[in-house]
Amino acid sequence: MLSNKDKIRKLLKGIETGDPDAALVVNENKYIQHNPHTKEGNIGLAELFKQIAKTGPRVNMIRVFEDEDFVFAHMEYHFSSLKVAFEVFRFEDGFAVEHWDNMQPMQEVNASGRSMLDGSVISEDHDLTEFNRNRITLFVNEILIKRNLDLLTDFISNDNFIQHSPLLADGISALRSALSDISEEKYKISYSRIHRVLAEGNFVLSISEGLLDGKHCSFYDLFRVAQGKVVEHWDTVEAIPSRTEWKNENGKF
Repeated sequence: MLSNKDKIRKLLKGIETGDPDAALVVNENKYIQHNPHTKEGNIGLAELFKQIAKTGPRVNMIRVFEDEDFVFAHMEYHFSSLKVAFEVFRFEDGFAVEHWDNMQPMQEVNASGRSMLDGSVISEDHDLTEFNRNRITLFVNEILIKRNLDLLTDFISNDNFIQHSPLLADGISALRSALSDISEEKYKISYSRIHRVLAEGNFVLSISEGLLDGKHCSFYDLFRVAQGKVVEHWDTVEAIPSRTEWKNENGKF
């Protein structure tokens, strides 16, 4: 019997292979779509797959995690261009019934020579899942939303903080600068609300919204935690289209 992780592997790989059984992972009568560019339900999913198929797609699942009824995956997509995405699915009675995602064009390696996808992939410390979830929830609220930067060293490992965000370098000083009042214009960012925090062991995904360079965006941040502090970080940022452009009424979050 396939695990929920394996079902999502099959579903997403079906974008590349055209496997007609891939869609059987989804309960078409309950499927709720939160990608604003995609129509509701299984029909919208089929139309999206058909459109993507024209690009000769390649799908590479880099990381996949499970949190009770949720599966969240870190993906590399070769569509008409190279993209990085987080995919989130909620399961009910063995079928995927709800979907969220966040996608960004692949950027060049950052100042520390790290890509948006390389780094650690295997979750550990499963007994600390709830502790790590709570730590990241506090981090997003206190540091990213409230900008209490005096607390930054309470949450970030100063000695070995590995950064995969394309506009930042390794280390706590680059993050502090980006979040301070003197941050560079190219990284003028503000978080306003956290919507969901998913976790498996030492990996935690936060889903938030805010502004980047004045544009309404969704922020998906994946953190690896060790001894209560963030030691590695990946992200994707995607602009949220205006309501008039939505193809479903479920909202991004």
